[in-house]
Amino acid sequence: MSSRGLWADVALRAAWARQDWAAILREYRRAAGMSQRQLEPLVGMPQPHISAIESGRRQVTSAEVRARITEGLRVPPELTMVPARPDLDDWAPPTELRERIAHGHATGRTDLRTADWIGEVLAQHRRAEDEIGGRDLWPVVRSQLDTVTRLIPGTTGPAADRLLLLAAEHAHWLSWVAAQQDRKGVALAWIDLAHGWAVDGGHTDMASWVHRVRSYYSLQHGDPIRALRTAEAARLTAGTSPAAASAAAHQAAKAAAAVSERKRAQRLADQALELALQVPDEGDRPGWLYWLNPTRAMLQHADTAYACRDWQTAAAGIRDALPALTGYPRDHAYYQARLEDAARRV
Repeated sequence: MSSRGLWADVALRAAWARQDWAAILREYRRAAGMSQRQLEPLVGMPQPHISAIESGRRQVTSAEVRARITEGLRVPPELTMVPARPDLDDWAPPTELRERIAHGHATGRTDLRTADWIGEVLAQHRRAEDEIGGRDLWPVVRSQLDTVTRLIPGTTGPAADRLLLLAAEHAHWLSWVAAQQDRKGVALAWIDLAHGWAVDGGHTDMASWVHRVRSYYSLQHGDPIRALRTAEAARLTAGTSPAAASAAAHQAAKAAAAVSERKRAQRLADQALELALQVPDEGDRPGWLYWLNPTRAMLQHADTAYACRDWQTAAAGIRDALPALTGYPRDHAYYQARLEDAARRV
């Protein structure tokens, strides 16, 4: 694997974001399948020094040693620009991001290989967020977004639209992590940026999805009426794919159940399941909906039944589908708790 390909590894990128030099060396070796001895010529240090750093017996404090490791391991440019781990107060989107987008669509050509690379690693961040955690990856994704938005002013036409989608995907990810840190205002600021960029770029699936996320936030914060209104805006976005339409319908179903419109909720849940089953293959869904396979669709259908207090249907549906859910520990725990509670109520 190339050095750049190694840096798609999420645990390695998270170690870099923390500036944990011991973890950087360990994670690089793990990803590359290298011994400490094999690492010697890359970082210009003998194996005993590498061992001392990895074990914590020696700290990397010298700028010269840090530069040598950075150059030797060929750290990608978007990571070398990562700032020190930010305080939560610094998480809001800065004005300069909007300025870059405002000057987009100029006549010109941009080499999109950097954007392709960043799109690949963002996909890895999504899949690993359960294990790695968004807090550690925040500065990495924030730096990636800077790299993407700097490309936009010199790009035009479909290439600029493609970059706007990638920027929107990053803003959505940042919003989601901020919400998990209970930074409601910051989460809404990022999701609003994501929606604007999606609309500017003509990406209806992303425009619908961020409405769906906004609805989720409202429901989580005890405002089901607003959640239903926003979910309906997501559901009625014209031109969405079956997967995006399914996600919106499911969110509308949960919101309808929360305002006690149970028949409406059940109808929307059936619609969401039907739409999801039209696209069982991951390649037919937007990248951020990689997880919406038939198993997840059936679990979501059962979850709506739970929200409607149809305990028997909920328990049966979760019991049938849950064994096939692998690789999502938090979601597995969520549905297991739902199953146990519904089973007690039957």
